[in-house]
Amino acid sequence: MSVLRNIKSLAPLLDRVLVQRIKPEAKTASGIFLPEAAVKEQNEAQVLAVGPGLLDRDGKRLPMGVNAGDKVLIPQFGGNAIKVGDEEYTLFRDHDILAKIKE
Repeated sequence: MSVLRNIKSLAPLLDRVLVQRIKPEAKTASGIFLPEAAVKEQNEAQVLAVGPGLLDRDGKRLPMGVNAGDKVLIPQFGGNAIKVGDEEYTLFRDHDILAKIKE
């Protein structure tokens, strides 16, 4: 059995997108620390890697909707969770990504 030691060694296939959720702030603007139970998991994530895309009937690659480095909105549930050390990552299909966040 192979153990994944570094997330950079993981390359998504087909139309899959590897993301890491952006952790919410545990401290308010006035400096008050919030308990973990009060901090809701966010649906924003950073795209770390994308697959090459699906093939159409003619064998041509369909373009992906996002690129590595994009900030995206993801569903609250779903995807395939991957844990490397203490960090958690998720693999989604390109069509499961809800939106690209432009800042």
